[in-house]
Amino acid sequence: MNKKTKAPVYDPFHFDPILLMASLGILLVGYVMVASSSLHWQVVDNNLLDPLMLNPLKHNMVKQLIFISVGLLFGRWIATIPMRSWEKLGPWLFILGLLLLIIVLIPGLGHNVNGSTRWLMLGGQQIQVSELVKFFAVIYLAGYVTRHQQSIQQSAFGLIKPLLLFSVASVLLLMEPDFGSSVVILIIAMGIMFLAGARLSQFIMLLSLVAVLATLLVYFEPYRMKRVTSFMDPWADPLDTGFQLVQALISFGRGGVSGVGLGSGIQKLFYLPEAHTDFLFSVIAEELGLLGVFAVIGLFSVLVWRAFAIAQAAEQAGEGFSAYIAYGIGIWFGFQAFVNMGVNMGILPTKGITLPLMSYGGSSMVTMCCAIAILFRVHSETTEINVSTPKQRSKRWASV
Repeated sequence: MNKKTKAPVYDPFHFDPILLMASLGILLVGYVMVASSSLHWQVVDNNLLDPLMLNPLKHNMVKQLIFISVGLLFGRWIATIPMRSWEKLGPWLFILGLLLLIIVLIPGLGHNVNGSTRWLMLGGQQIQVSELVKFFAVIYLAGYVTRHQQSIQQSAFGLIKPLLLFSVASVLLLMEPDFGSSVVILIIAMGIMFLAGARLSQFIMLLSLVAVLATLLVYFEPYRMKRVTSFMDPWADPLDTGFQLVQALISFGRGGVSGVGLGSGIQKLFYLPEAHTDFLFSVIAEELGLLGVFAVIGLFSVLVWRAFAIAQAAEQAGEGFSAYIAYGIGIWFGFQAFVNMGVNMGILPTKGITLPLMSYGGSSMVTMCCAIAILFRVHSETTEINVSTPKQRSKRWASV
């Protein structure tokens, strides 16, 4: 008799329903607003031509849908990779990120847009290297603090050592130049190490040093200094240095409580620069009003809350690496969303940082979807640990 072969047993994937709804909500609102902020591009030559019909692949609305679809496909794959595999890959991924930052600075290889060389051309598509570096940085640092947590808690060298590598990445980013991404990466690193138990006194000294260096970088770079001075009084030069912020503030003023209506905003009609990317939040404020602004802030608050809740659950289950990855993603999304919203509302100087999962752009969208997928993986593995017996856990890890 032929022996019957047993069907393979797969561990169930445990979704976090609240994180899923928040993520899908941000994606949906973002896509609708990118479409709204790009509608006027369809009107050419007195409504006689419609680029969406002539060449749909060139329209932002279609391209953003493709970016989201690719991001979800990559996220689906990312979610199947065990966290132990990410822990092993962390150092190599960060080295790859540094190499990409070097390659993008090589003349002829890096693609220049608006005076910044931040992109590599791959298969006809622009890849923004800094987005990948943020992703790799979270994975690498989560592994580092897991392996060296005692050193971070007890000595200043344990705190400084990883920051030396991150400083190299920051210098390379500043050479593009990309001041915003370098700040985001340093904030992620410092946030993770603080949560890993770094001494408060050492952390405050380090934070002060970073603040001084950032101030010097602003002071000695004319275009950054111009942004700071225009942020302090944008109405002093509303047609030049203060133009972006003035138009953004007008958007918020026109929106009122309930907005002027979806698609009815006028600031996006060549008044508000980068309305579909860095200043998408201003379009939301104008068309959806204060209610729309509160809704978006609420969605991001839920996302960051779930990231930290997932991290805390992983830490309690003894999964340090998974916990610090979730913490890092929460810090990344929370800080980047805060900066983008702050710039749009005029409480922070103008900086080219996208709104996660909402702003137009392929590199940012795909990377952010992958980061959310890792959050789902952390939640799934933590839930499986909590519901399974020690014997079942040992069998599962033995097969990884």
